[in-house]
Amino acid sequence: MALNRNRAARNRHQGARARNDMRTWQVERRRRTRHLIELGGLVVKAGIVDLTGDDRAMIYGALLWMADKLRSEERDKALALWAAKGKQGFDGG
Repeated sequence: MALNRNRAARNRHQGARARNDMRTWQVERRRRTRHLIELGGLVVKAGIVDLTGDDRAMIYGALLWMADKLRSEERDKALALWAAKGKQGFDGG
């Protein structure tokens, strides 16, 4: 029984230490993870997951199409259009 309490205390200590680890690579990893989660949230917020039936190949294809647009001569027009639509979506309109 004492061994189990000791093991539980050690696990709690290691967990707390890991959560508060401030090494540069840990901080950067957490920042990157948060950024990726936020980007995934935008895909869900836009309704893309439901509209495509969670077809990841289709979603990736749409993102590749966007990247092609941004590399084309229509870049400025696409950026203006998408920025306006995004602002409207965030504003609830």
